[in-house]
Amino acid sequence: MPNAVPPFIVAIPARYGSTRLPAKPLRAIDGVPMVVRVAQRALQAGASQVVVAVDDRRIADALAGQHGVDICMTRSDHASGSDRLAECASHYGWAADSIVVNLQGDEPFAPAAGIRAVAQALDSDDAPMATLATPIIDAEELFDPNVVKLVRTANGRALYFSRAPLPWARDAFAIDRNALPSGSPFLRHIGIYAYRAGFLDRYAGLPRTPLEQTESLEQLRVLEHGHAIAVRLTPEPFPPGIDTEADLERAEQWLRTQR
Repeated sequence: MPNAVPPFIVAIPARYGSTRLPAKPLRAIDGVPMVVRVAQRALQAGASQVVVAVDDRRIADALAGQHGVDICMTRSDHASGSDRLAECASHYGWAADSIVVNLQGDEPFAPAAGIRAVAQALDSDDAPMATLATPIIDAEELFDPNVVKLVRTANGRALYFSRAPLPWARDAFAIDRNALPSGSPFLRHIGIYAYRAGFLDRYAGLPRTPLEQTESLEQLRVLEHGHAIAVRLTPEPFPPGIDTEADLERAEQWLRTQR
């Protein structure tokens, strides 16, 4: 019998500036700003509180009138979404053992079951942080640097995250890199996290690390400083997040297929 879903908060970091997609949180998908769609997903998941951590008044204005959604104005110079949420946690004074789910502001189609699953993953593990993954099924995805891969231990803890193919199937790829060998645990990282609120404050105090900066992956800061990250498989697929104009077009097409 699956574990019951513990009470959890969803905090959504939403930064106005984006190199690849300017004003990303405000970009409309079928007429609805992306950040509004993300907040609606959090509400559907049953969060006890939904907070959007913004760095620009224009994002706050777009969320005006969204019942059940709180707005937290944060600094514009945070290095990562987790750093932004640490400021948010301090602002609200969440209890140290509160479960906080970091739902990325560019995940407008995150399934409610997946949001609940990452909260359950943290609740069932003594790691201070948890995340989700899903199997990779084709070689193109494995070799795409925009797809973050991970490997984990036998007890479900993260060993490493990378934009490079991971793990490297030495013998199989020496012959053919166009197909995945069977039996290898290829996993795509899904960028949703859960933390204890007390760890968010500790995370923000950790110096940025060489691997974090090399791979541009904030979760590597946690591993480099010796902290554990629990990894569970998502119960439902996460449609791809939105990073580019092409992603926006695909999102519009995906919505049309759901009608």
